[in-house]
Amino acid sequence: MAWFRRSANKIAEDSIKKEFPDGLWEKCPTCNEVIHKKSLEVNFFTCSKCDHHFRIGSKEYVSILFDESSFKETDRKIKSADPLDFIDTKKYGDRINAAIKKNELNDAVRTGIGKLNGRDISFACMDFSFIGGSMGSVVGEKISRAIGRAVKNKIPMIIISQSGGARMMEGALSLMQMAKTSSYLARLADEKIPFISVLTDPTTGGVTASFAMLGDIIIAEPKALIGFAGPRVIKQTIGRDLPEGFQTSEFLLENGFVDFIVHRKEMKNKISTILGLMT
Repeated sequence: MAWFRRSANKIAEDSIKKEFPDGLWEKCPTCNEVIHKKSLEVNFFTCSKCDHHFRIGSKEYVSILFDESSFKETDRKIKSADPLDFIDTKKYGDRINAAIKKNELNDAVRTGIGKLNGRDISFACMDFSFIGGSMGSVVGEKISRAIGRAVKNKIPMIIISQSGGARMMEGALSLMQMAKTSSYLARLADEKIPFISVLTDPTTGGVTASFAMLGDIIIAEPKALIGFAGPRVIKQTIGRDLPEGFQTSEFLLENGFVDFIVHRKEMKNKISTILGLMT
């Protein structure tokens, strides 16, 4: 009864599968294509097979949109306080410090001034990796200051939104940022200075209910989740099934909530063309 015994090693040692080094590959969540990170970066962090747009941070958006070495960051050192001594599963202060260490940002937005095809732009871009891109006092303050620089220098304003909404750890102070940023944008409108709002995945909550939807031109990336409350909450509230594709960029374009859906690799030239027409 030697049928279960292996008489010789049939597998050559040099043919044994080797593990890929960590961090070199990404799996597309839409089509499951495995993509080398260098290829992903060259393709503007989108899947070459299905065009899925990966979530990226403000640093990557700066490199995509602005002329090389032209972007100068502003208000980098502003950091959130903890006015409510808030504690959930951990202290808010500890959560902030952990996010700063992970992201090399002091809060969920990066602001500055740079050149887009030679044109000066005041810029703000949110980072979802920093506590879900939530909008607290620092986010509202930095965006308001960026808008103020656009007014002062008479240059266009671009805001890229990527957020889960207001930051609950700061209570009503975070909700006040909706009115604050909106009032600054009203000043921008009075001066007839263009404001382009770019919506990425996800743009939800208080950000959607304030500056994200106040652009003179509203651009969305393909298949981004955009809305106020989540689909499940809305369905439970109204007691009805929602349309297919509800709260996607494509659904919002069809229903007049956004002006354009633009692939990330075309974003720079599209914005440049729009600003050329507006100015």
